[in-house]
Amino acid sequence: MTNELQGRVAIVTGGASGIGRGIVERFVAEGANVVIADVQDELGAALAERSGPNAVFRHTDVGDQDQMSALVDATVERFGALDVMVNNAGISSPLRRGLFSEDLTEFDRVMRVNLLSVMAGTRDAGRYMADHGGGSIINLSSIGGIQAGGGVPVYRASKAAILHFTKCAAIELAHYEIRVNCIAPGNIPTPILQSSATGQDRERLERFEARIRAQMRDDRPLKRDGTPEDVAEAALYLATERSRYVTGIVLPVEGGTTAGKVMVRKPSPEENGARQ
Repeated sequence: MTNELQGRVAIVTGGASGIGRGIVERFVAEGANVVIADVQDELGAALAERSGPNAVFRHTDVGDQDQMSALVDATVERFGALDVMVNNAGISSPLRRGLFSEDLTEFDRVMRVNLLSVMAGTRDAGRYMADHGGGSIINLSSIGGIQAGGGVPVYRASKAAILHFTKCAAIELAHYEIRVNCIAPGNIPTPILQSSATGQDRERLERFEARIRAQMRDDRPLKRDGTPEDVAEAALYLATERSRYVTGIVLPVEGGTTAGKVMVRKPSPEENGARQ
């Protein structure tokens, strides 16, 4: 570790598990003071304890604007600053049998957690950063927001909106030396995929997830599965001075999936034009 975030203060929403936990662990390892914001109290508290004195847990419903504002205030009170805001928290919408089966009952909840939280987190962190020399805001979207596809339309719509909002915020907040960027993960094994499959017993759920994972693997150029640590490396780059001239970007971390479909078979070196 290089202590790239030594003395910096960060918030990671949805930080108790999955990608959020990976980001928390990486930031702490690089010397940051981190506030873990989540509704999973047991997981969040345990992660904070394992991470040592540089991490604290705060119960936060990110879909509540008042709680998001209080999160920023509490972070500044606890650590004296806020340098990096990672808006990571998110949920899936249920996977149903086609658009005609969608009743959209989850629309308000998914949009509140996935999109409103990002907008409020960017606004509230930005307000502080504007008066304190700038900072870095990192919003988590998904390849589901870049690439169209069937299923979970509310989830996809919420993630697509994050991409556009991030670019708009980057333009507006650049005046204050605040960089706003977006990471779009894909094919990262986390509990969010399971949450999209409702009304299924455990065995069917496991078969469903295995089938989806296999399809994702077939569709991407890099065949190894991504990990939360891969996303955390991207977040670290966007949080540090290495990206000081980078704002308004969308960085896919998904093994090349959005680049295009893979060939049916792996070509030989000769077919690929490799020198002998």
